[in-house]
Amino acid sequence: MTLAREASKAPEVGKPPRRPRSARSSRRAAETRAGYAFLSPWLLGFFALTAGPMLASLYLAFTNYSLFRAPEWVGLDNFIRLFNDDRYLNSVKITLQYALVGTPIKLAAALAVAMLLNSRRRGQGAYRSFFYAPSLIGASVSIAIVWRAMFIDNGVVDRVGQGVGLSPGGWVGDPSMTVYMLILLAVWQFGAPMVIFLAGLKQIPTELYEAAEVDGAGPVRKFLRITLPMLSPVIFFNLVLETINSFQVFGSAFIVSNGTGGPADSTMFYTLYLYFRGFRDFQMGYASAMAWVLVLFVGLITLIFFKTSKHWVHYGGEGK
Repeated sequence: MTLAREASKAPEVGKPPRRPRSARSSRRAAETRAGYAFLSPWLLGFFALTAGPMLASLYLAFTNYSLFRAPEWVGLDNFIRLFNDDRYLNSVKITLQYALVGTPIKLAAALAVAMLLNSRRRGQGAYRSFFYAPSLIGASVSIAIVWRAMFIDNGVVDRVGQGVGLSPGGWVGDPSMTVYMLILLAVWQFGAPMVIFLAGLKQIPTELYEAAEVDGAGPVRKFLRITLPMLSPVIFFNLVLETINSFQVFGSAFIVSNGTGGPADSTMFYTLYLYFRGFRDFQMGYASAMAWVLVLFVGLITLIFFKTSKHWVHYGGEGK
């Protein structure tokens, strides 16, 4: 019995002896300190450049602040004033129009091109680079200037329109067409969601399409029954990102309208009007209230997307 007891206490062959608990905890604490040391540049940047300004703007949203005098607490006056501001309500309307029309068209174009590029053909890499290139440019000043030059009176688009019998006149000067001109600019830059769609299409097993062909399914039925359900997580991801981006449009509207939001406030998007109020009229308290309303609205839209996704987004292994 004594030998058996001593054998049970002896360390097992091939296994290192256990370290004392104090040594393990001290090593874990050292690893934690090292992790925070590596994270410290990001944490400093986050608190100094993101969290700090956000908290400051939240306070300013309840004040009357003009950059030249100390903030004066006014409570909810800035938020109440928003709904009595006709230009603000017009900016909300234009931004919603841009998001509701532009986002579905952009995603549809990205998915269509991704499906065309999914098949193997010669020069496939060149085609992908060609379609992705506009997204690399982004909402730059140069591309907005070129876009404005194309759509002004007697521009390239106007000349083509006159050539096919349309009446002359540029889109830039027509209040009913300027927002659609900016929607076309956003749709033209569909490269980023296209690449994500292409990656999702590569993950769909070809056996599903082969089985559908054996059952006599055509291209439309395979698209509706296989491609869309299998691609629904990717569609959801792109939908959330592009919707958030559409509410943040600023640079292209600013350049196309020459910094005025015209004609007739037809390009006065939400962020552009926020910029005017904050940095042109120096109404920082009012602009901060606008910013927080936008944050809450985008958060609400994102929450609705996530809550409704369980009805149409199908992940692998769920058995749907």
